[in-house]
Amino acid sequence: MSNSRPIRHMAVISAFTAAALSSAALAFAQDAPTSQAPSSPAIQSEAPYLTENDAAMTKMMDDMAVKPTGNVDRDFVEMMIPHHQGAIDMAQAYLRYGTNEQLKRIAQEIIVDQQQEIAAMRLALGDPLPPSTAAPTQVDAASPSTSTGQNSSSMSSGMSMMNMKMGN
Repeated sequence: MSNSRPIRHMAVISAFTAAALSSAALAFAQDAPTSQAPSSPAIQSEAPYLTENDAAMTKMMDDMAVKPTGNVDRDFVEMMIPHHQGAIDMAQAYLRYGTNEQLKRIAQEIIVDQQQEIAAMRLALGDPLPPSTAAPTQVDAASPSTSTGQNSSSMSSGMSMMNMKMGN
């Protein structure tokens, strides 16, 4: 268990690095003069992913800009939840468009881990949890807003993992 945590954190860091690079590529493609814009079929086919990823990053950055309340604990959580949700949104975008099965499994783990950490932060502040839903680790490539959940044994495993992280 303790050996997998550094790997997951490296996966999250790697995912954010990849997302930042993807966003930079999209920005370049949008800002470059028409004659210099990347026009290869590979770059054009990646445009939906880059657009969705850029939207996730923009939303995350906007949502992290919270007004201080005078309560460091609450301010930390209010900034970290959008950060974690951004990781979830980027991982979902990858699941929609990515093809590498190993990276898809990592993206699924990111989704589950980040949801568990959001729940743990809310509980640490005594906030109510939102209604329970299945972790969106499977996505329908046809619709960015459609996802199906995990099977019940995966959810049980995820809840057990959250209880272990919280010391239960």
